[in-house]
Amino acid sequence: MRKQTVKEIEKLLTTIADEQDPRFQQICADERKSVQRLIERWYKQKELNAAQKALFAQMSRYEQELYKQNVRYIAGVDEVGRGPIAGPVVAAAVILPKDAYLPGLNDSKKLSEAKREELYEQIMNCAVSIGIGIVSAEEIDQLNIYEATKKAMVQAIQQLMPKPDFLLIDAMELPVRIPQRSIIKGDANSISIAASSIIAKVTRDRMMKELGEKYPEYGFEKHMGYGTKHHLEAIRQYGVITEHRKSFSPIREALEAQKG
Repeated sequence: MRKQTVKEIEKLLTTIADEQDPRFQQICADERKSVQRLIERWYKQKELNAAQKALFAQMSRYEQELYKQNVRYIAGVDEVGRGPIAGPVVAAAVILPKDAYLPGLNDSKKLSEAKREELYEQIMNCAVSIGIGIVSAEEIDQLNIYEATKKAMVQAIQQLMPKPDFLLIDAMELPVRIPQRSIIKGDANSISIAASSIIAKVTRDRMMKELGEKYPEYGFEKHMGYGTKHHLEAIRQYGVITEHRKSFSPIREALEAQKG
């Protein structure tokens, strides 16, 4: 009987989920070091899958509680961009299907850019509905950042179809006639809020990268509008542009210095 190649075994292991599988037992008997390394990798992946499943179940508890009360459409709502000194604040509202499973889903701040992009595509493909609200730097200056954030969130909710029956919101209360629950650190405690945080984060990051292409001297694609040393030096050298939040102290001070 022909011995399987390492490549064949590697492919076969992706189809095996249980270590009691006779095929797995046969692979374990193979003494080649390269095969033993594949087995170690299989066990590590199995542990990772179990950890991701457990985390997803833990983060689904608010949703599961609502489903038991016959709530059908639950929207998670979150925002990104409250802290930067440039660019918009972006909010997203996401209704996930009841049977959604997104391994690795977590607070967008805890994920790598590559993982956020991967989950962004998965959420876009599986969500029942997605809404995105964007409030510009100019509007932020007119309203203040807190009110601008609420406006972006309400905009995102208004785009949802079907309309949500219940909102799970990251640490905010919104002036809408929909039952809602504010959850502290919601993006780490609710799959719906975590999904909305990823949609909002990827959307805003893409906008800031486009801004970086338009104004390469400011480096927006690197700092995403936050007040880094490089960003503040660029403001001193090249001045304030429309996308800067003029009500935020570093920009206000830069404008005063220019006048002086």
